[in-house]
Amino acid sequence: MSAESLQANSATPPQAERVNIRSNHIFYGWWIVVASAVGLFWGVPVTVYCFSVFLKPLMQEFHAGRAAISLGFTLHLLAAAFSAPLVGWLIDRHGCRKVILIGTAIFGSILLANWAFSVSLGRFYLFCMLLGVALHSVGPIPYGAIVSRWFDRKRGLALGLMMLGIGLGAILMPAFAQHLIARFGWRTAYAILGSAVLLIAMPIVTLLLRKTPEELGLLPDGAPQQKYASQSSAALQGLSARDAYQTGTFWLLVCAFFLVSASVQGCVIHMVALLGDRGLSAKTAALGSSLVGVAVLIGRVGTGYLLDRVFAPRLAAGIFGGTFIGIALLWLGAQSVVFAGAFLVGLGLGAEVDFIAYLTSRYFGLRAFGKIYSSMFAAFGFSGALGPLIMGTGFDRTGSYRDPLLAFLCATLLAAVLMTRVRPYRFAPAKVVETPGCAL
Repeated sequence: MSAESLQANSATPPQAERVNIRSNHIFYGWWIVVASAVGLFWGVPVTVYCFSVFLKPLMQEFHAGRAAISLGFTLHLLAAAFSAPLVGWLIDRHGCRKVILIGTAIFGSILLANWAFSVSLGRFYLFCMLLGVALHSVGPIPYGAIVSRWFDRKRGLALGLMMLGIGLGAILMPAFAQHLIARFGWRTAYAILGSAVLLIAMPIVTLLLRKTPEELGLLPDGAPQQKYASQSSAALQGLSARDAYQTGTFWLLVCAFFLVSASVQGCVIHMVALLGDRGLSAKTAALGSSLVGVAVLIGRVGTGYLLDRVFAPRLAAGIFGGTFIGIALLWLGAQSVVFAGAFLVGLGLGAEVDFIAYLTSRYFGLRAFGKIYSSMFAAFGFSGALGPLIMGTGFDRTGSYRDPLLAFLCATLLAAVLMTRVRPYRFAPAKVVETPGCAL
C-alpha cells in the first residue's frame, strides 16, 4: 500500500486539532508511555520483585523450606507463562486497552483478597497461580504492544521509558513491602498493595490510555500523515504467528531469552537470602535487592535509548556478557563484590524485557505482535519460573548457592554467543521526511 493510499484511507483530523498538536510540540504517545509506566509500576514489581522480601516471612508462617516457598513463585510464573498466549490472542482480537483495564481490576482484587488463600501452603500456591494468570494483563505484553503502535523510529526509547515503571517498582517496592511486612504482617502488606493497584493505577490508566495514534490523525512518532515516506505505510505489516514460529530467528531468540531469564530471575528472587548468607543484615540485604532495581531501571532506559542507535542483537550479546560477569561475582561470594554482581544481574534483567519487545517488532512486524510477543514472553516466563526453583533446590541440597550459580554462568555465556548469530532486521524503522513544525 502506498503512502498516498494510506493517507486517503486514514481519517484526517480537524485543522484546529492539528494546530494544537504542533503548538504544544508534544506527541500524545508520550502520555501513553506515562500511563504504561504507572500501570507497570503497580504490576510486575508487586509480585516478582517483592517476593524475595516475602520469602522468609512465608517460610516462618508455613514452617517450610526455601524450595517449598520458591515453588509458589514457580507456580506463579508457570501460570503466567501458560496464560501469556491467551493474553496475546485477546490483545490482537479485542485491543490492548480493554485487556489492560480488565486485567488491572482482577490483579488488584486478588491481592486484596489474599486472606482467603493464606490459611495453608496449598491455598497460598493457589493464590500465587491466580496472580500469575492475571500478571501478563498488567505486564509488558499489552503495554509493549500499545507503545509499539504509537512509535516506530523512537520505539526503543519509548519502550525503555515505559519500562521505567518496572524499574522504579523494582527499586522502591521491595523496601516498601519490607516496611509493610514489618509493621502490619505479610497478609496486610499484600492487601495494601492490592488497594494501591485499584486506587492509583486503575484511574490513571483509564484516563490516559488510548489505542492508536490514528485516533488523532497521526502516524507513529507523532508525525502528521503526509510527513512519512512511502514505506511507513507498512507500519502494521508483518508475519503471521504461524510464519514467525517457522523461522530460525524466532527459536534462536527464544533460546537466548530462556537461558538468560532463568539465570537472572533465579538470582533476583533469592538475592535477599543470598546476601543474607554472606553475613549481611536483613536491612542491608533488602538494600541489595533495591540495588538490583536500580540496575533494572538503568537497563530499561539505557537499553531503550541504545536500541534506536545500535544493532539490537549485538547490544544484547554485550549485555548478556555483563550478566555472565555479574553471576561470576555472586559465585565468588566476597562481600566486596556481591553488590557489583547484583547490579550486573539486574542490568541484564532490565535489558532483556526491552529486547523481547523490540526484536519481536523488528523481525516479525506488528501484524500479529500480540501473539508472537506473548509466545516469546511465555518462554521468558517458563524459564523465570525454573530459575528460582533451581536456586532453592540447589541450596536445600547443598547448603549453598554455588552449584546453581555455576549452571547460570554457562547459560548466560551461551545466550551471549547465540545473539551473535542473529541476522539483520526484517522490518527496519521507517524513514521520515523531516519538516519544520512536526510534533515531538
